[in-house]
Amino acid sequence: MGTSNGSGGGNKILVLTSTGTVGKLLIEQLTQAGEQVRAGSRDPAKVAPVRGVEVVRFDYRDSSTFAGALEGVNRVFLLSPSGELSQYDLLVPFLETAISGGKRKIVLLTASGVEYDDSQPLRRVELFLERSGAPYVILRPTWFLDNFHTFWRGPIVHSGVLPIPAADSRTAFIDARDIAASAVAALRSDKFDKKAFTLTGPEALTYAEAAAALSKASGRAIQYVNTDDASFIQGARQAGISEGYANFLAALFGFVRQGAAAQVSAGVTTLTGQPPRTLAQYAQDHKDAWKA
Repeated sequence: MGTSNGSGGGNKILVLTSTGTVGKLLIEQLTQAGEQVRAGSRDPAKVAPVRGVEVVRFDYRDSSTFAGALEGVNRVFLLSPSGELSQYDLLVPFLETAISGGKRKIVLLTASGVEYDDSQPLRRVELFLERSGAPYVILRPTWFLDNFHTFWRGPIVHSGVLPIPAADSRTAFIDARDIAASAVAALRSDKFDKKAFTLTGPEALTYAEAAAALSKASGRAIQYVNTDDASFIQGARQAGISEGYANFLAALFGFVRQGAAAQVSAGVTTLTGQPPRTLAQYAQDHKDAWKA
C-alpha cells in the first residue's frame, strides 16, 4: 500500500471530531498502524489519552486554532460534528486554511445520498473539496449500527421497544469500526485519491429484522415499533438531540421509507480488503448494551 505523503510540512495525521464515535475508533486504528496522530478537540481534556497521540485544542468556529492544529500535518480527517445543520459554513473556512498551506490530503466523511442534491450543505462541502485541487477521498456512510447502542438505546433498555419511523423499509447498516477502517485505508494510500465511496454493511435489513438480531444477542425481547415522525422527534429530543437536528433526522427517515438506504455497496471491501461486519456480529459484540 503506497503511503500518501502530501506536502503539509510533516507526516502527522490530524483527526478532527476526535471524541466522536468514528474519531475515537480512527485514532485507535491509526496508532495501531504506527501513524503519528494529532487529535483536535474543543475540549482536549475530554479526549481519552492514547499512547503516542498528541491532543490540541481545535474549534471549527475559532480560526485561531487552525494553524496549531495543522502544523506538521500532511493528512487530515474531518467530518461535521453531530447535530450541525450548516455544515458548509462550518467546515469550509477550515478547509480553505488546510488546503492553502500546501497539498495536504483531506479525507472527508459526509453521508450516503448527499451526492444527489447539490444544494445540500454536505454536498456543497464535497463540491468545494472536489474543485480545490487538493488530494482527497470522500467517504459516504449509511446509517450507523452504533445508533442502536447510543441514540436508540434508551427506549430499548427502558421498554424493550425500538420506535423508528422507517415502516418496512430496508437499510444497509454499517458498523463504525468499518467506517474507521475505511478512513485508515484512505489516509494511508494514494490509490483512492480523487474518489468517493459509499460505505454500507453487507446486507439490507428491516428494523424489525434488526430488532430480532438485537433480541437474539442480548437475550431479551426487543420489538420494532413503526412510529410516526412527531413521536420520533419527541423521543429524539428526550435522548438529547436538538429540535432542529431531530427534525432533520425525521426528514431523512422519509427517504429511508422510500428505499434510499437499501443499497449495498462494496466500498468497505474496496478500501480495506475485508468485508464489513454483519448486524449479527455487531449485536453480539454489544449485547450487554441492551440489557435492562
